[in-house]
Amino acid sequence: MIRIDLQSVAVLSVALVASFATALTIRHLDGGEAAMAASTGSASTEVAAPASGTATQVVKGPDGHYWAQARIDGRAVQVLVDTGASVVALTRADARRLGVDPAPEAFTGKVQTASGVVRAAPVELKSISVAGVRVDNVEALVVEEGLAYSLLGMSYLGRLSAFEATPTGLTLRP
Repeated sequence: MIRIDLQSVAVLSVALVASFATALTIRHLDGGEAAMAASTGSASTEVAAPASGTATQVVKGPDGHYWAQARIDGRAVQVLVDTGASVVALTRADARRLGVDPAPEAFTGKVQTASGVVRAAPVELKSISVAGVRVDNVEALVVEEGLAYSLLGMSYLGRLSAFEATPTGLTLRP
């Protein structure tokens, strides 16, 4: 027999609402991956090269998130690992430090962030490495405003053979 009391339902409801309200997910609003592929010039039928390197673990931070020191096009960038983000998303400041500075007319995409709908410019990064796990030619977005930190999304993670979350860390397998 399952017993449900009102206090438990209320606590669960508040927890669910809070988790959705604070999500850092980036979602395409204008055609999803097909629009991204068209705007970056890559065909959806292309098979991307797999990741290289050796398995590694990203330790869970004190805030409960997985933070990683990534090397993007050879430069260090702190990123939040976000499995809910469809692509790697760079803040405007991080993109500029990498030498990526899209013109205003390049911000043709729209994405949903925790801050609301914002404009984004599609770019392709030469490589992203996290503790030696490297992926080349990674689709990404430069978010015009409203993104507090860069996100390591599925355009990187999806190219791995596997990734696994544990209570202490996130294992990345090339």
